Amino acid sequence: MKLAGNSQKQRDWAAHVWLGCDLFAWLRLLAHGRFQVGWKQAYVAAIATATGAAHTFLRYAQNAAYGDRVRRMRIEPPVFILGHWRSGTTHLHELLIQDSRHSFPNTYQCFDPSHLLLTERIIKKYFGWMLPARRVMDNMAVGWDRPQEDEFALCLLGVPSPYGDIAFPNTATMDSTDLDLDGLPRTSREAWKRTYYRFLQTLTFRDPRRLVLKSPPHMCRIPTLLELFPDARFVHIVRDPYEVFPSTVHLWRTLYRTQGLQTPTFAGLEDRVFKTFSHMYRRLEATRSLVRPDRFHEIKYEDLIRDPVGEMRKLYERLDLGEFETVRPNLEAYLATQARYEKNKWELTQEQHAEIAQLWADVIVRYGY
Repeated sequence: MKLAGNSQKQRDWAAHVWLGCDLFAWLRLLAHGRFQVGWKQAYVAAIATATGAAHTFLRYAQNAAYGDRVRRMRIEPPVFILGHWRSGTTHLHELLIQDSRHSFPNTYQCFDPSHLLLTERIIKKYFGWMLPARRVMDNMAVGWDRPQEDEFALCLLGVPSPYGDIAFPNTATMDSTDLDLDGLPRTSREAWKRTYYRFLQTLTFRDPRRLVLKSPPHMCRIPTLLELFPDARFVHIVRDPYEVFPSTVHLWRTLYRTQGLQTPTFAGLEDRVFKTFSHMYRRLEATRSLVRPDRFHEIKYEDLIRDPVGEMRKLYERLDLGEFETVRPNLEAYLATQARYEKNKWELTQEQHAEIAQLWADVIVRYGY
């Protein structure tokens, strides 16, 4: 497998996301990796320990200043974007937030979730240099104000998350318990729900509009999300598995290399991608019937790229998200800015193509690929 066609240079550096952990979450993350930090990455661990203490102090300060008001916030039923990594979830997220009635967690809020009400404005103003100009895996724009996966916030807040594997790639498992949550001890699952709900309350305190949330692990969490938000909307985006596989392998290789606390060997990575994809789609099929038909919509990435306005109109009508024509001008303006965006192109080996056809045959057949 190799990357072909995209030669755009980019600044391949960013501060480690683990610098957003508070001290307790940081220690849990180290325990998750059995404290096996590589020598080359030891300086990151030292900095994260120091910043973690500061984050913890600021978290308590934020709770003292805003805690009661945040706890009283009512969250409008969110829209959850479901989809495997590299299936177009980011693109769909960008399209949905063109609606002025929608809000979203931004990169700062997800990478520094403990005290965002106190520090967001000053960090965004003076610390833009901490982010790369583009995402290293696909050249999409990066910025503190850009939409981000709420899964990063969950990981940095110390609750079970498969993203802890990014820090320790040589012991990564992508444990289905962290994906599904059902296998967690009851106390851990309730703590996950409380932490997530409080994070969304904090976002709602900042901006009361309906949240649009994107996190691939949420594909496995429909039962838990419905417990929190019985009237939530769900939109699942699916993409050609022959495109998803190489792009996902590239994603994890990039994150392990740039964000790992070990020098990655990438051993067993392709097998892990195969198994996780299959598990996520089995879980989706087993739980999607829990959602009311008028609260669940499915879309193919290829259709969205071919006719974005038409597909978004269908989505709005299906999920009853409000008048679509009021959104259309913003949507078309955003699409015009993306006209020259160049997607990565991939070449699979014959062996990889055959393995995808065999191991992901059920998804390939179900969605007509």
